Amino acid sequence: MYPFTDQFMSNDKNVEFLKATMMGPNAMRLSEELSSHLNINENMRVLDLGCGCGLSTLLLAKKYGASVFAADLWISPTENYERFQSIGIDDKAVPISVDATKGLPFANGYFDLLFTVDAYHYFGDTEEMLPSLIPFVKKGGYIAVAIPGLKYDFGGNVPDEMQPFWNDEIARTIRSIDWWKDLWKKAEGIEIVDIREMACCGQAWSEWLTAYHPVVAEDIKMMEAEGGKYFNLVQLIAKVI
Repeated sequence: MYPFTDQFMSNDKNVEFLKATMMGPNAMRLSEELSSHLNINENMRVLDLGCGCGLSTLLLAKKYGASVFAADLWISPTENYERFQSIGIDDKAVPISVDATKGLPFANGYFDLLFTVDAYHYFGDTEEMLPSLIPFVKKGGYIAVAIPGLKYDFGGNVPDEMQPFWNDEIARTIRSIDWWKDLWKKAEGIEIVDIREMACCGQAWSEWLTAYHPVVAEDIKMMEAEGGKYFNLVQLIAKVI
């Protein structure tokens, strides 16, 4: 299921690149699994929303040859442009600074696919967000999301071992498949075609825990406490109708 990611990670230099650029569970691996449920090709224009340091962009541009608008709020376009030059995708990837909660600077119907990995849970947890994004995808196009989630919602019953790591931000953003399904079902103009737990959960998380990002040390403690009991990865795909 992950030929591109596994081949990429067979090279020590590439593994160092990943360790330096991961911002959560290995976004390249998430992107490859998510994209395997879509028909992406070189003629498509893709919005990679919340692209971070561009691991998802790299996968979309290198594996499929798609033209990608790499949009992020936290990572500067200049930093990503220099990174895209270094890995040879600057002809396929357009870096841009975007705050999805304040509207997108694109024409309606501009994209064949809106693709977002390990980012949507930070800004997409309201009833308004999905309807605000749908117009930018052409009819017959898709919105595809991969995010960290929970096997069930804790509500007010956070397990004892998770309480040291739980705060308002995590409680707001890390949700179950059922929670996301209920939210997306409220949106008009889409047909939900796939919602599932992702198979790469354990592998993507373990790869993240080798990264150089400053929050990794705390996440190592959290994942040791979690012990595989609570977290998953949630995949959502909807067709624009």
